[in-house]
Formats: sequence, structure tokens, C-alpha cells
Amino acid sequence: MARTRHGETVVDEYAWLRDRSDPAVRAHLEAENAYTRAVLAHTEELQARLYEEIKGRVQETDEGVPARRGDWWYLWRSGEGLAYALHCRRHGAPDGPEQVLLDENAEAEGFEYFAVGAFAVSPDHRVLAWSSDTTGAEVFTMRFRDLDTGEDLPDEIPRTYYGAAWADDNRTLFYTMPDAAMRPHQVWRHVLGTPASDDVLVYQEDDEHFFCGVHRTRSGSYVVIEIGSKVTSEARVLDAGDPAGAFRVVAPREPGVEYSVEHQGDRFLIVTNAPDGDGRACPNFRLVEAPLDAPGREHWREVLPHDDAVRLYGVEAFAGHVALHERRDAVAGIRILDTATGAIHPVEQPEAVSTATPGTNLEYDTTVLRYGYTSLVTPDSVYDYDMVARTATLRKRRPVLGGYDPDDYESGRLWATAPDGERIPISVVHRRGVAPDGTNPCLLYGYGSYEISIDPTFSSARLSLLDRGFVYAIAHVRGGGEGGRRWYEAGKLLAKANTFTDFVACAEHLVAEGWTRPDRLAIRGGSAGGLLVGAVLNLRPDLFGAAAAEVPFVDALNTILDPSLPLTVIEWDEWGNPVEDEAVYRCMRGYAPYENVRAADYPAILVTAGLHDPRVSYWEPAKWVARLRDRTTGDRPILLKCDLGAGHGGPSGRYEAWREEALVYAFLLDSLGVAP
Repeated sequence: MARTRHGETVVDEYAWLRDRSDPAVRAHLEAENAYTRAVLAHTEELQARLYEEIKGRVQETDEGVPARRGDWWYLWRSGEGLAYALHCRRHGAPDGPEQVLLDENAEAEGFEYFAVGAFAVSPDHRVLAWSSDTTGAEVFTMRFRDLDTGEDLPDEIPRTYYGAAWADDNRTLFYTMPDAAMRPHQVWRHVLGTPASDDVLVYQEDDEHFFCGVHRTRSGSYVVIEIGSKVTSEARVLDAGDPAGAFRVVAPREPGVEYSVEHQGDRFLIVTNAPDGDGRACPNFRLVEAPLDAPGREHWREVLPHDDAVRLYGVEAFAGHVALHERRDAVAGIRILDTATGAIHPVEQPEAVSTATPGTNLEYDTTVLRYGYTSLVTPDSVYDYDMVARTATLRKRRPVLGGYDPDDYESGRLWATAPDGERIPISVVHRRGVAPDGTNPCLLYGYGSYEISIDPTFSSARLSLLDRGFVYAIAHVRGGGEGGRRWYEAGKLLAKANTFTDFVACAEHLVAEGWTRPDRLAIRGGSAGGLLVGAVLNLRPDLFGAAAAEVPFVDALNTILDPSLPLTVIEWDEWGNPVEDEAVYRCMRGYAPYENVRAADYPAILVTAGLHDPRVSYWEPAKWVARLRDRTTGDRPILLKCDLGAGHGGPSGRYEAWREEALVYAFLLDSLGVAP
């Protein structure tokens, strides 16, 4: 098959793999899986050992910290041998009588794949709205459970998307539905006891650049419809006590202006990148307030000004405080704003390279903020922070079985220099005493798109690498959000190549500083991070000994050229529109991994895919592997593992996820020559 664009004709010899209805395509994917099993057969004992190590560090019977909402305390539980979570609640106290609301294990019986989408308990705590996906395609069926009887009601809504919000009447639920391209473009209203065919469409977004979502504010006063593209947003609000009323616009959309809305008392709190009152640009966002009855932009008043050094991501509003979720110096943290006094103070983080994130905060009228804390050596931790006394209380730290001692490991930050002189942060962790003598195996991870940051977090599975002498590193490349909005914009559209050269610079720095050497250096990334892996393999195949690319977005140019595919149009704000803009076409043509596979000695490569993936179609990794295998001049394995019963997130259930991780680790250990 040939493609002609902007005067260029390109032959795609593997375009036939796009036809999922063709039996030859299914046969090809099954043959790829069989080939991968055969090539990795000698690692099966190692895979089994790694799986047992990963599983052995997990306290299988465990539970989350109960979160209060009214007289109920909500939590999750897990059990030994159970692949999925149980969603529970206790009455009157954190240790009160328990009720199981939803046992995912029971609901998953008979399905190869299972995932929960929406999970929303009505304001009176008597009805659970929940949805499930049994294919991995991210299309959900919404159901309603009577929590007094434990039985599902007759109401059932097919083909819904993520998210749901109750109105105050405990009978009305707002939910979203996707179009044929899997773009959530509609918000509907359902009333309990009525057929789904009677549901009312309350909003439809016809602009293909925009997604819709719906949620209820923590205060409970409003239902909010969020409408957003990659660069522009709009919000509409409805009094939760008036479910049949009309949603009203907070501020009409303006190209390039983004904002999100929270409710606190007599005002809306709005996080926005709109220019301030003096017309100065605010790329890192600022916080403003607006009256409830006149929330338009002309009524916005400054609460927290823009800061060039701090990216404000969002806020959590409570009766007397606001939690500010920010990032400074590539570290995610929290500050607290006292509404009455205007005073602001930080929530202290004991490690410089660490991550603090929002927790489960269900109550509005409280002075306690729950947040999560972790680092490359500190397991996931739950803290309750007294916003008045300024004290943090550790409620739970995820157990790591087998005698884990964080003092046995070291973490820190290195800095690489990109070709244009920009300093690129690298987070690293390894066993204490590992020396930069050039012999260590190393795994370098990256992403670098959508302003998503890959924060330093703990992984008990990763200990199987660290305890075998690995150095684990995260390249915080441009295109991600680690350095604020400027960092993101310097790695998107026509500047996308910075993402790849930043990553190469990080790899070269690790080698130059003696942390590893090329034949002992592996790289890993998923989705857009898989595009990163593919692009740098084309740039510097000599720099790496192995690569793992999971559901990789490697056929990027062909996908972004086809507006009929799911999500393509909205992606033009991230990558550019190569259909209309020749400069964008030339740029993408220069880095798209599939387009640039060449005759070279590629390292060992393991690629994963999901047949039902709605985000990165299975044929992207399948085509890429086939072309790599055709053109490599070396003899190292290039493997595809396509999950025929899952989607973008890989297999569901924790045990299958651990098996997948063990397979990836075994491949990396084997490819780098690390002794089992």
C-alpha cells in the first residue's frame, strides 16, 4: 500500500495488518506470540523465579486506609489469591461493621479481562453506580446497585465512558458516552427506574478536538461538565439540587485558554493559564476566584499569582483551606492556603527526590488533608495532614515483605546536558555501594509527552532488578511536565525532536559518568513513551543493549494522518496536523519510528500490544516489529507479544500484571547478560 502526501509517496508494506477482520491478521499475531514464547523459552525458569519474587514482596491480604464520608468509612481490600479488589465500607468508625459494596473478583468471573470505570455512591449512601469493561476496549456498561439489599437494579446503560456524578435527589446520575472514534462527546442524564432509552442528552460537544467529562464538586453543591482539548477548555456547572436544570457556562472557551473549576463557599476557585490583569502570560497557571452568580472571566480576581518557577496543576477546596498541588524543581508537592488569613505554607517532604500527590478526600468540612507520599526508596505512604496544626500523621505505608530496608538503597538526581544546552534531570536509584565503574546493568525509563511527568515513585517489583546490581533511572525529558509548561512546549509539535535528543543525552551521561556501558544499558517506555523508545533506537541503536516498548505509539505519522481513527483529531494539538501542514508532516516524517527504521544493528527488543487497544491500535507495534525484523543487520531478537484479550493497560488482575512484569524483566536480564 502506498501513501502520497505533500508530494511524497511512501510504500507501507505492512498496511494489511490493519484489517482485524482478515483471518490472516489474527494468524499473524498468534504466530508472533508463538515465536516470542519459543525465543524466550530458555527464560521460563527465570520468569517463574522473578514472578515469585515480585509476588513474595506483596502482602496479598491488605486494605486501604478508610476514608470518611458522613457516617461511613470507605476503603478497598485485597485477599490472598484474589486478582481484583473488593470495595467496602464501614459504618460509624474506621473499624466498624463492614459491608462489601462490589467484589470485582465475583464480577470478573468468566471474563478474560475486567476493569471498573465509574464507581459513585449516591449522596444518601444507598445506591452505587458502577460500570465495567470486559474487553479492554474502554467501553463500559453502567449498572446500579441497591446497597440496602446488595442487588443490582434493573437499570442498565450500555456503551458508557469513564466518570459519573449524582445529583442531590439520589435518583439522577450524569454520565458520559463516546462517539465512534472513542471520544467522550456527550453527557447524559439518567433517572433511576427509567429505561436507558428515556435518558436525556444534556450536552453534546461537536468539535472533534474536545473531550467531555463530568464530576460532582467535593462540596456537593455542583455537578461540573469539563470540556477540553489539549490547549483549550471550558466548564459548565449545574446546581446539584436542580438535576433537571440547565448547565451554565463558567467562562466561554477562548483558544489557548485553559481552566478548571472548584467550589468553595460563596465562590468558584479557578486554576487557569489566562493572562493576568496586566496582560502578562501565565503558562504555569495561577489561581483566581469568581462569584457563583457571575463566574465569567471579566469577574475573575487574583488569589495566587503566576510563578515562573512553579507549575500549579490543581487545587482541592475544603471549607476553610485550599490544597495547592504544584511542581517546582521537577518535584511534585503540596502547599496549603488558609482561606481566612491568606497564609500559605508547604507540606514538608523529607526527601529531595520524592512525590506528594492528592489522596482520597471525600469530606468538604474538614481541616485534615489526606495525601500520598513516595520516593524511589520509600514505599507508597498515606498521610493525614492537619492543615491548622501543620502536622502530618502516617496512616499507612505499603508493606514490602522479605525484609526490605530502604537504607540498603540510594536515590538521587543527576543532570545531563542536551545538545542545545538545556539541563535534563535524571532520577536514579540503586543498591547502596554500587560504584560508577562502567560495569553496572542499567534500565533507563522515559515518556516525554502530554505534559505528563514520570515522578520518582516506589516499586517493590523493581527490587528484583536493583538486587541484581541494576541502576534504575528516569529521564525527565522535555515534552513531559517536570519543568512546567515551558518544559512541555519545548518537546511538542515542531519541537518534538527535543524529547528524543534529551533522552539520548541522558543515556550518554549515564555512560560517561560510569553508571553503565552501552551493552549493559536497557531502555523502556510505554504508549507515547514507546514512541520515544522507537525514535531513539533509530537515532542511536549502538547506544543500547536492549529495549522494552509497551503498547508503543510507533506508527505515529500514519495514525495522525488518518482522522477516521480514534483520538486522531484531538491529537493534532499535541503533534500538529500533518494533513494540512507540510512543516508538521516533514517533522513527523523525520522522527516517526516506523517511518525511520533503517538498516542497522538494533539491540534486542521486546514489544507488547493489545488487540482491543483503543489508544494505540495493535497494528502499530505489529507493523513496527515486522519492519524492524526485516531491516536489522544484527541477529538479536525482536519480539512481539500481543495480548489478544486486553487493551491499552495490558492484562487485568494483579497476578497477570506481575507475570507480565516478570517476563519483561527476564527478557532484559537475559539480553544484557545479567546472571540470573
